[in-house]
Amino acid sequence: MRFICALAVILFGLLVCGFERAAWAEIGQIKNVSGQVSVWRNNVQQTAKAGDLLEQADVLTTGANSSVGVTFIDNSRLSAGPNSRIELKQFRFDPTTNNGEFVTDMQRGTLAIVSGQIAKRSPDAMKVKTPTTILGVRGTTFAIKIEE
Repeated sequence: MRFICALAVILFGLLVCGFERAAWAEIGQIKNVSGQVSVWRNNVQQTAKAGDLLEQADVLTTGANSSVGVTFIDNSRLSAGPNSRIELKQFRFDPTTNNGEFVTDMQRGTLAIVSGQIAKRSPDAMKVKTPTTILGVRGTTFAIKIEE
């Protein structure tokens, strides 16, 4: 009987850890796609479509005349325009405390952001890195354009 109880506790723990890992891996969802948009994950390119889930370290790329809109689990929203490349470098969010960190690395293109709970809770926690500067998001809406 002890063996069965111990086995049940171990199996329950593994299930909980597995579900928790899966829940934390998903940081956002693609809401809309226009034109040619890709998600690069672990150096593998996938065609992006509305409903796709995103993970930390994913890279979004858009082609000419293309755009993508994303909503993150902290309610931040991001829109990228044509010829953009944006890496979701770091993302951590605790929905209980609204603490977290959100860092994107933008190489080219256009980007509009509406900050969510992470920036509202801690003004220094959301940053956008570009080839020439680092922008701190202070709980606002802004747009960036990087010319090649």
